[in-house]
Amino acid sequence: MIAFKEWQIICEACASGRQNILFRKGGIHEGRDGFSFKHDQFCFFPTRFHNQQAGVREGEFEQQPEWEVGETITVSHVVKVEWAVTLTDWDQVSTLKPFHIWTDETIRERFNWEGKAIHSGSIHAALIRVYELKTPQSFPYTKSLGGCRSWVDVPIKLENVEMTPVISDEQFAEIKTQLSAFSSL
Repeated sequence: MIAFKEWQIICEACASGRQNILFRKGGIHEGRDGFSFKHDQFCFFPTRFHNQQAGVREGEFEQQPEWEVGETITVSHVVKVEWAVTLTDWDQVSTLKPFHIWTDETIRERFNWEGKAIHSGSIHAALIRVYELKTPQSFPYTKSLGGCRSWVDVPIKLENVEMTPVISDEQFAEIKTQLSAFSSL
């Protein structure tokens, strides 16, 4: 299964239905082509590094050290991408504020960041639908899962696993309607 590495506080916000948009600029190890939402389904891999609390407008986070080899990571949610776009207009990025918990400063910093074939003045955004696994799955943390990369392979299988959306079909339909202009970009 492919996992998307994201701050633990963001994973929790998505899992509770408080966040429906993911933003990404790219990790150090993304390669020459930079980041893209190249997977339309993945599980969350919650990361514990960075100063997460300062980067969000809401939610509580107890800072913990990064994962140690042998610690157990539990996957409890799967994400399906409705659409993904690269935004180059800050005004468009700003209109997505009701759908995420990051601070304006955090998103602006990512939008303006430049390096490793990644241009300033752009950011990737994806509308996501999050599903809770009826039976969470666990695996041990290994050194190969570390580093600043967005996508990692994790040793779990989700065939025939029961999942429930964290927000209702009606709520998600309303969000899609509100964001319909982005799906055609």
